[in-house]
Amino acid sequence: MAAARTIIVAGAGIGGLTAALSLAAKGFRVIILEKAERLEEAGAGLQLSPNASRILVDLGLRSRLAPRAVTPEAINIMSARAGGEIARLPLGEAASLRAGAPYWVMHRADLQGALQAEVNDHPDIDLRLGCQFEDVTSHAKGLTVVQRRGNARQQELAVALIGADGIWSAVRNHLFPAVQPQFSGLIAWRGTLDATTLPREYTAPRVQLWMGPDAHLVAYPISAARQINVVAIVPGTWNRPGWSAPGDANELKSAFASQRWPATARMLIGAVDGWRRWALFTLPDIGEWTDGAIALLGDAAHAMLPFAAQGAGMAIEDAAVLAKSLSESPGGNIAGIPATLKHYARLRRGRVLRVQRAARQQGRIYHLTGPLALARDVAIKAMGPQRMLARQDWIYDWRV
Repeated sequence: MAAARTIIVAGAGIGGLTAALSLAAKGFRVIILEKAERLEEAGAGLQLSPNASRILVDLGLRSRLAPRAVTPEAINIMSARAGGEIARLPLGEAASLRAGAPYWVMHRADLQGALQAEVNDHPDIDLRLGCQFEDVTSHAKGLTVVQRRGNARQQELAVALIGADGIWSAVRNHLFPAVQPQFSGLIAWRGTLDATTLPREYTAPRVQLWMGPDAHLVAYPISAARQINVVAIVPGTWNRPGWSAPGDANELKSAFASQRWPATARMLIGAVDGWRRWALFTLPDIGEWTDGAIALLGDAAHAMLPFAAQGAGMAIEDAAVLAKSLSESPGGNIAGIPATLKHYARLRRGRVLRVQRAARQQGRIYHLTGPLALARDVAIKAMGPQRMLARQDWIYDWRV
């Protein structure tokens, strides 16, 4: 395929792989540069609400994902102050039918593996592992992208470069070096456990959300319900390189002490053998996502707190809108690519900022204490499950 239809994507995470598949579906040749030698698990579980899952289904991924995913029957909202459930939001197959796409929970590695398998099968996508973006220059024919594998460098001509290389994006650093991730003051403790180690009543296909003083806890089944994903969010400090490190279970258990948390929540914490601590970083609103024929996508543009369960979803949405915008670029004219990428960013920025705000607000609500926690619990009960679920319609009902 001619270089005039070649797009380079930096990063083979969920956003980068989805972008490659979406662009290839629109007739582009795609080269993915990924500095890792192999794609391995990062994080643990994730939630894919219908706004994201319908994009993956439309890309032909249902048969790869459905056997690995779990469709939760409900989201159970639990209060440490109340000692148990205060609301149950119905999901399941009926909700999936209404939305026209499934609500899935799954292991992040299962999603990335399915995306990679689909990419490997596509004749117009070249996934280059162990090969990282190094530099880019623009000229009349488009872009020349410099990539490096070990000590060897290679140049590639393309019409656009997409930075989908995560919160520590090398592409963003090239465009906007003053923009740096900011530590939120929160740590996500992530772990998994074999579902057979828990009593049956704790392994039902549901998402459990425990809200408590200055912390919260989320648990749901993944890997075809063979494992339970557990995430605990607590305040903390971070003064080490990187953003992930092993965690001491005793430190977490002390944060979920019996005087503040009921036995069920503490049982989930205690059942996990191995924890990893993930510092939660975010990006400020960087204003611009593009510069000429270069654009950012996913966490590289808008890393957010995970409390709306939309980090992966927003990257998947970005990928679909990017591909649609580029496919509609007048005549595929190279000169029109910068304006097309600016149009993509305009289409996405307002929605993403709204989701970022919602995530921050959710975190504050989850962590309320004292009389404010009581008022929260009363309000949730009074609102009822259907009204609570309807508050998510603006997220779930979105379409490209």
